[in-house]
Amino acid sequence: MENNNLNNDFKEIYFETYGCTANKNSSEIMKGLVRQAGLNTIQDEKFADLIVINTCIVKSPTEEKIRRRIQDLLKKYPNKKIVIAGCMPRFLPKNLKEKNNLYLLDIHHIKDIINLLQDIRSNQYKYEKYLKPQNEVKASLPKISDEKFIGITQISEGCLGECSYCVVRFAKGKLFSYPKEKIIENISNDLGNGCKEILLTSQDNASYGKEEGKFLLPELLKEIVEIPGNFYMRIGMMNPNNLIKILPEMIELYKNKKIFKFLHIPTQSGSDKVLKEMNRKYQIKDILKIVDEFRKQIPEILISTDIIVGYPTETDKDFEDTLSLIQKIKPEILNRSNFYPRQETSAKKLKEISTNIMNERSSKLMKLHLDICNEIQKPFLGKELKVLVDKKGFSNTYLARDKSYKLFAIQSTDKSILGKEVNIKVKKAMPHYLLAELAVGK
Repeated sequence: MENNNLNNDFKEIYFETYGCTANKNSSEIMKGLVRQAGLNTIQDEKFADLIVINTCIVKSPTEEKIRRRIQDLLKKYPNKKIVIAGCMPRFLPKNLKEKNNLYLLDIHHIKDIINLLQDIRSNQYKYEKYLKPQNEVKASLPKISDEKFIGITQISEGCLGECSYCVVRFAKGKLFSYPKEKIIENISNDLGNGCKEILLTSQDNASYGKEEGKFLLPELLKEIVEIPGNFYMRIGMMNPNNLIKILPEMIELYKNKKIFKFLHIPTQSGSDKVLKEMNRKYQIKDILKIVDEFRKQIPEILISTDIIVGYPTETDKDFEDTLSLIQKIKPEILNRSNFYPRQETSAKKLKEISTNIMNERSSKLMKLHLDICNEIQKPFLGKELKVLVDKKGFSNTYLARDKSYKLFAIQSTDKSILGKEVNIKVKKAMPHYLLAELAVGK
C-alpha cells in the first residue's frame, strides 16, 4: 500500500495528548511519522479526517476525563475515525475495542501508526495486532514538536517495580532500555535543530540498564555531556532504591554545567510501614541520605517529589510522618495525588480511607508545601540572575529556567530573547514561580 493513497482518506490528522513527558514525546513522534508519509497535522478537530487521542491512566480522574472525552467524540463525530493510543487501549472494555470507527494503538506500537492507517483504509484492521507487547525504541525518529528550544528524549520503556497501587506497569511492561547510540543520536538531532534544553525521561531514569543487571545511567550521562554545544539537560524522575546505588557518581555528574541542578525523587509516603505496604523498595533513611548528600555538595539543588495521600493503610501517624519528611527535605515541587484504587492492582482490594479524611490530609500537605515554597522563594526577591528563556508564557511574559531549573516568568515584549540566556531581576516572589524583568543594561 503506497503511503500517498492514505492522503485520500486521512489528509488532516488531529492529535490530543494527555499525561507524562514521555507521552508528549510519543505524540511528537507520531506527528513526525504521519507528516513524513505526506499527511497533515492540524489544530482543530472539526476539520480532521482522523483524530488521535494519546492517553494516560496514571490517575483515575485523568482516565475518567479521557473516557468521557472519547464518548463525547464518538457522539459528536459518529462518522469520524478515532485512534486511541498510549496506555489506555489494553484496558478498554471489549465493546469499545470492537466499536466501529474506534481504533487502538498500544504504547508499544507508536511507530506502527502508518501501518495502522493502511490497515484501516484497506479494512484489514484487527485490534489484537496493535495490542501485542513488543520492545520499541522511541528514539532517533522523525518528530514534530510545538517547542522550538526544548527536546524530549526517552531512554527506556517500562519498569521492574511491583508497586501495589500502580496500573501503568501493566501497560508499559517490563523495563527495556534503549540503545545508547540511539539516545545520543536523538539528542544530537535535537541540538542540531536548535534545542537548548534536553529533557531526559522514562518511568525511572536511574534504572537504565538494570534489566541486564547493570546501572548504566552515569555512563550514558557522561557521553551526553560530551556532545558539543551549549545546552542544559534535565534528568527526569529517578526512584530512590535505584538512585542510591549510583549516588556518588550521580552527584559528581550533577556538578557538570550542562546538567540542571534538578532532582526528582518520588517519595510517595513518609512512613516506612506504608512504603513497605506499597511495595516500594526503599526506606525513608534512603530518601534523607540522597537529599542530604546532594545538598551537601550541590547546595542549589532543586528537589521535586511525589506524594500519594490516603493510601488505604495510612494511619494518622503515617500521615504525620509524611508531613515530617516534607518539612525535612523541603521540596520546591510536590506532585500531590489522592489515592484512587486502580484496576488490576492489589491495592484495589483494600478498604479505602474516607473522602473527608483524605481531603483533610491533602489540604494539610498542600498548606505545608505552600509555606515551604514561600520560604524558598523570598530570598530571590530583588536578585539578578542569568536564565535560559525556553518558551512563550502568558500575556506579555516569557518562561525561563536558571541552572537549578527554577521557573521564572519574565515580563517583556522582546521576542528576540527566546532561546537565549539573559540577565534578569526578580520583581515578585510567587509560590511556584518568580516574576522578573530584564536587567537594565545587561
